[in-house]
Amino acid sequence: MKVHTILVTALSAALPLVSLAWALDLFRMIGLQLFAEQVLVAMLTFAVPLAFLLRNIKGVAREHDATFPSFDGGFAMLGFFAGSYVLLHYRQIFETLYERPLDATIAGVILILATLEALRRTAGNMLAGLVVVFVIYGLIGHLVPGDLQGRQVALDRLIVYLSIDSNGMLGVPLMVTVTTVVMFVLFGSYLTASGGGQFFTDLSMAGMGRFRGGSAKIAIVASALFGSISGSAVANVASTGVITIPLMKSSGFRARTAGAVESVASTGGQLMPPVMGAAAFLMAEFLQIGYEKIVIAAIVPAFTYFFAVFIQVDLIAARERIDAVPVDEIPRGRTVLAQGWYFILPFVVLIGALFWGGVRPGEAAFWATVGILPLGLLLRYKKQGLLLSDLLAGLCTTGKIVVDIVLIGAAAGLIIGVLNITTLGFAMTLALINVADGSLIILLVMIAALSILLGMGMPTVGVYVLLATLIAPTLIELGIEPLSAHLFVMYFGMMSMLTPPVAIAAFTASVIAKAPPIPTSLNAVRLGWTAYVVPFVFVFEPAILLAGPLGDITLAISRLALGVWIISACFVGQLFAPLNTVQRAFFAAIGIGALLPSAIYADSDIAAWGTLLLSTSVIIGDWFRAQQQE
Repeated sequence: MKVHTILVTALSAALPLVSLAWALDLFRMIGLQLFAEQVLVAMLTFAVPLAFLLRNIKGVAREHDATFPSFDGGFAMLGFFAGSYVLLHYRQIFETLYERPLDATIAGVILILATLEALRRTAGNMLAGLVVVFVIYGLIGHLVPGDLQGRQVALDRLIVYLSIDSNGMLGVPLMVTVTTVVMFVLFGSYLTASGGGQFFTDLSMAGMGRFRGGSAKIAIVASALFGSISGSAVANVASTGVITIPLMKSSGFRARTAGAVESVASTGGQLMPPVMGAAAFLMAEFLQIGYEKIVIAAIVPAFTYFFAVFIQVDLIAARERIDAVPVDEIPRGRTVLAQGWYFILPFVVLIGALFWGGVRPGEAAFWATVGILPLGLLLRYKKQGLLLSDLLAGLCTTGKIVVDIVLIGAAAGLIIGVLNITTLGFAMTLALINVADGSLIILLVMIAALSILLGMGMPTVGVYVLLATLIAPTLIELGIEPLSAHLFVMYFGMMSMLTPPVAIAAFTASVIAKAPPIPTSLNAVRLGWTAYVVPFVFVFEPAILLAGPLGDITLAISRLALGVWIISACFVGQLFAPLNTVQRAFFAAIGIGALLPSAIYADSDIAAWGTLLLSTSVIIGDWFRAQQQE
């Protein structure tokens, strides 16, 4: 085995092992009294050289037999030794932190530079460049004129603060990544290796294959289930799309539609509770509220998203006469459950531990992993299961997946550090308010566009951490409910996966579908349109997040569902019967009326009930129209 392979194996396995040991408090059990920051430094110490081993200077995945340039080796070693020095001497450094000791300053400079270069290779130039801009601002922010002027900070103080203080790289984003996100990725790795991905795809096929457009509905259900725990819309497209996209095309869906459905479903999986691509746990940590509150608030927006996708797919199938999947290709639900019933048990353990066991999310993911390991080793689903060799392989797979997430967590810490030490956070809020000229709607539109821009090309956790750090505080300062603000930026950050010009999830799906990328992306935007609209609704209508009296919640959800149904029909040009241009325009007006928050109407109660009754009448009327045409 080559040295390169040995190092990759060792470092990638070390990342989840450190996370596992910290989540289970194993260090204390063996007598090691560690600072939390030491564990975080250890993760960076392993993640930085691993990034250099996995990616070349252009950010392209390195082949196992490729040459390893001395520049890469030198940078990787510098990062490793700087991290190791901080790890081993952290107690002494901590005691003299405010004196900015020279050794800590030198180690901090190396660690920051190595982390930024590793981040550039794994997460791309955009995020790395953004972090560099913030670090430079930390140095010269006091020279910036106008509203964005910051406080002057000495160079050595800035370095130590960003690299070693718990308000910088070693802060909350990296801590949540280490204690929670890594554990969920580990669970997903073993679940997939055990055949769980195939089981949920088969289960979706058994449940949806017999309906018109069943192939697309299979893709929606399978990708939503798997995407929720994968933490990456792109990875989900690549894994489930190779099965679902050809199935949709063979059923009669156009290639660009098939690619759009898969990318929309995979992206929506990141918004689906209870896991939300692991972002739910970060959100709970940022907001300092119970995890269950995040889950409850996210239910209606997520189901509204998938409801709209289902409606549009069903109506497209009706319009284009796309039938169900051939019966001989649909597995029997009983057979699927009989063969793979055991895949449900780890999720029962996970949900039970989170909601009733009172354990931390990382520990809950560990127990779910413990649940899948013996089942995967002893049982087989369609000849797929775990071997003993897969135990190490699962650790390595997890390490390779989370290396960029660890680096993104550190990068978010750098940004948070600069915002805090220079007071830039307050300055940015003030500047955005001034540009919006006091208009909340204009500000929300600006923040939505900015969230899409900043989220391009990053995994779910990275998107959320960046936006929660930079953008959400501005909304909260304006009096918007903190949970609404965080969900708002997360939704628009995730829509960067579908929105041109980057649209990385849609473009990945277009490659599999062999369809033009831009048309596929535009189709995805149309299918996922609710994610661009509903966040504006729940900012003004808290009942959508299940907050308030039951009557208000029921009325708000009913109006939302009918409005989404009507506008989805307008997009497709089909409800119970085809719609002409005039009918579509009429439907659009009624649907928009139902979606608008009742608070904007002069008499909110009358308007809410009026739009509900009008929307219901439109749907019933179109059903009668369709009956008369038959």
